[in-house]
Amino acid sequence: MIKKFLVLFTLLISTSFLAQRTSLSPYSFFGIGEEFSPVTVEQASMGGIGVAFSHYKYLNFTNPAAIANLRYTTYGFGGTHKELKLKSATSTQSSSLTTFNYVGIGFPIGKKAGFGVGIQPVSSVGYELENTILDANGDITELSLFEGNGGVNRIYFNLGFLLFKDLALGAKASFNFGNINNTIIDQRVGLSLGTKYEEITQVRGSAIQLGAQYKKAVKDDLTITAGAAVKLSNEMRVNGDDYLYSVILLGAAQIPRDTLSTSGISGTFQMPLKSTLGIGIGKTDKWYAGVEYETQDAYQTSGFLSTTNTAFRYGNSNRIGIGGFYIPKINSISSYFDRITYRFGIRMENTGLLVDGSGTNSNFSEIKDFGISFGLGIPLKRLSTMNVGFEYGKRGSTDNNLIQENYLNLRLSLSLTDVNWFIKRRID
Repeated sequence: MIKKFLVLFTLLISTSFLAQRTSLSPYSFFGIGEEFSPVTVEQASMGGIGVAFSHYKYLNFTNPAAIANLRYTTYGFGGTHKELKLKSATSTQSSSLTTFNYVGIGFPIGKKAGFGVGIQPVSSVGYELENTILDANGDITELSLFEGNGGVNRIYFNLGFLLFKDLALGAKASFNFGNINNTIIDQRVGLSLGTKYEEITQVRGSAIQLGAQYKKAVKDDLTITAGAAVKLSNEMRVNGDDYLYSVILLGAAQIPRDTLSTSGISGTFQMPLKSTLGIGIGKTDKWYAGVEYETQDAYQTSGFLSTTNTAFRYGNSNRIGIGGFYIPKINSISSYFDRITYRFGIRMENTGLLVDGSGTNSNFSEIKDFGISFGLGIPLKRLSTMNVGFEYGKRGSTDNNLIQENYLNLRLSLSLTDVNWFIKRRID
């Protein structure tokens, strides 16, 4: 019965997941939108680390080799509520958004392998921007409204196995798909008609990630872990159409009048090789501390992506994450709080996005992201847990006429364990 319920629940969440708006960031205006790190709530609460970390009952989206150590069938569902404050040099604005982040399932195959499948976002577009041009008296002469929606999602398939007792290898295949719509409405004083430019595109592609994890037990029940993951370079194909209309603007209403032009869109988004390395130390179900480093070369674009907007470009990106967890006493009978997992972490990232806020297309500022996180793993029945995570962070700055984002993320996930599917039941 529980399997049927979980399958139905997964289908319902997946349908909502594909239709939702998952970003409010003005930086989602660029490229394929705001990119998401492929991490669980448990990982996000530890500064996003995971390449060297594996656990017998938790999913791991960072390193495909980690699933080889999964000992129970595990269902993972995660979501985020974001409180966002946007700040420019002259004004501030606040907004909030609640979204699903991932649905996944993993299960062991025998004692030396594991398999997983799921769906999660790659990027999201969700912005509403306004730009005004003033005359010498400070009156508005032209108003432009920018709006975008959509994003890219992935379905992944993950296989990992123990090559030796201490060494696990894994591979993950992802299929990326999504739709992105961008519009620009322009209205000038003294003209009865405005113009509307609309860009409707579909994004398709695939990716392969390889991973390895090594675990070595040393004295005093300590275990040292090391991990590496490499996402091979891949291509996202972008196809669609753009349209230019004349429109009648009546308040918020837009009444199309004439189609002035239309043309096809064809481009590619080249995702370069991404490498992640990490190391950690800890005691099983007691404590863990780790650090990881991720690096990626600059994205390469061709077709419409390299010509429709010259206000941004891409550089090399990198990320450093430090974090871990602590459990006072996992099998405590006298204190429920001693069985709770306490997580913590810090994340520092150069996103690789460079934006020119001056309008000269020559003065680019790198967009950086910094976050501090902590979380709780609250035990439920059997080995299942409810995971709550908090993260406070800052992205961008108000320098160079840009926007600074201060955000508070409240994350929630369920990690539900079930009997193993591939174990034959015995009746004595």
